[in-house]
Amino acid sequence: MSKQALPVVDLEAVACCAPIAVRPMDDDQAAVVAPMFKALGDPVRLRLMSMIASVPEICVCDLTPAFDLSGPTISHHLKVLRDAGLVDSERRGTWVWYRVRPEAFRQLGALLDVPSAAQATG
Repeated sequence: MSKQALPVVDLEAVACCAPIAVRPMDDDQAAVVAPMFKALGDPVRLRLMSMIASVPEICVCDLTPAFDLSGPTISHHLKVLRDAGLVDSERRGTWVWYRVRPEAFRQLGALLDVPSAAQATG
């Protein structure tokens, strides 16, 4: 896996894109959205995202024991999710707390929306 850092995603730019089942994306749109999907393409990050999304917020101290990985490795995966615009974090004393960014999920969901036959024929 590449160690190259993902660019921080601009959620405003993602909001501009029509569902991919309605109109093909151009190169610029795909470049904006790809880091979000890339971040979710790793099984560890997908599990972390599921754990974070299932509660209002969660401490890294509750995430780390769920994996057979070191703390720094979990922190790296969380940073990728954060840089992709999928989660926010807040340091409270020693620990960092994570919460999902609902607007990011709404935008990804909208991109993946497939219109029904009635909607498609107008």
